[in-house]
Amino acid sequence: MDYPIEIIKEKIDKRYIEKFLNNPFKEMVKFVIDIEKEIIAVGGELHSDAAEILIKNGSRGDNLWGGNFYPLKEKKEDRIEYSSLINVSPLRQNFSMEIESKETMEKINKIIEKLIYE
Repeated sequence: MDYPIEIIKEKIDKRYIEKFLNNPFKEMVKFVIDIEKEIIAVGGELHSDAAEILIKNGSRGDNLWGGNFYPLKEKKEDRIEYSSLINVSPLRQNFSMEIESKETMEKINKIIEKLIYE
């Protein structure tokens, strides 16, 4: 089954993300961010599906980072998880599913603040 994935290029309300819940995950929405273009693909079952859509739309793979968004969590700092198989990239000096670079995490947070949070 294909689950919806959308590319977010302009500011949305965080409640908009909630429409991706239960497609397929109950409390979590996958995301892939292009840190160069400052766009986010949200939804789907696999981070690789969202990454593929971004690449088809002109993104470069080395600019893509994946994570999970928990829109129903109360505290903003608990809503983002920086973990995805697409993050494993020795060429980018990232050797685990977690994003290891504080700089990269800061860029991701900035993009999420710009496009999702009020």
